Amino acid sequence: MPVPNDLGALAALLSGAGFIAASEEAHELLARAAGDVELLDSLVARRLTGEPLAWITGSVVFCGLEIRVDPGVYVPRWQSEPLARRAVARLPTNGVAIDLCTGAGAIAKTLITNHPSARVVASDVDERAVACATANGVEVYCGDLFAPLPRTLEGRVDVVVGVVPYVPATALPLLQRDTFAFESPLSYDGGGDGTDILRRVLTDSPRFLRRGGALLLELGGEQAEALGDDLGRLGYLDVAVLADDDGDVRGIEATLGADQPCSSARGD
Repeated sequence: MPVPNDLGALAALLSGAGFIAASEEAHELLARAAGDVELLDSLVARRLTGEPLAWITGSVVFCGLEIRVDPGVYVPRWQSEPLARRAVARLPTNGVAIDLCTGAGAIAKTLITNHPSARVVASDVDERAVACATANGVEVYCGDLFAPLPRTLEGRVDVVVGVVPYVPATALPLLQRDTFAFESPLSYDGGGDGTDILRRVLTDSPRFLRRGGALLLELGGEQAEALGDDLGRLGYLDVAVLADDDGDVRGIEATLGADQPCSSARGD
């Protein structure tokens, strides 16, 4: 049966298949097909398998910017936009920022666009993500968290930001049924309570942050409270919990104090 090539009928098809934002998705698929009926059939067939829409259309809008997203690369979520905006607010005009687990480079590109005189560097363990972020104009290094970054950045960074994996291992089976049919568990798995990688970032960030620099991390649930002792021990001050419009916890923002403990400045 041919795929309908008008907005209303295609939206109805997608809605019947369980897609919540059916009208918006139908509009994007029609725009991508640009009148090519065979291409539209192919695009819709891919979407009906659960493949991420951004992989099919090739991009996603994040903080008002069109971000290229290649197949296999973690798709930036709108839920991360408030974190990106706080990072923009904390980054000085000529400052330095690090974006960890950058994926397609959405947060890094947001920082670059808003602060063109700043230096923004990023890292990711996935070579596909590194290639995609590079195509989005990001200076990105392939490797684990801070490991691949230039050592000349140590003690000079104004902002460390990251959407690192933070889903508890026990919650992974509760994600949408098609998630791991396409995306890698490495993009989500934060260990037992979801804080394994978050704690590593807390520990290693002081080596790169200047005193008074900002750390911004996406997290959820009770994780902000769970990290409270670590934040205090490592010398972070003015810790703020970031919540969305529904009051759900989405991240933390903290400032590295002047009297940061020596032990937290150690390397990997």
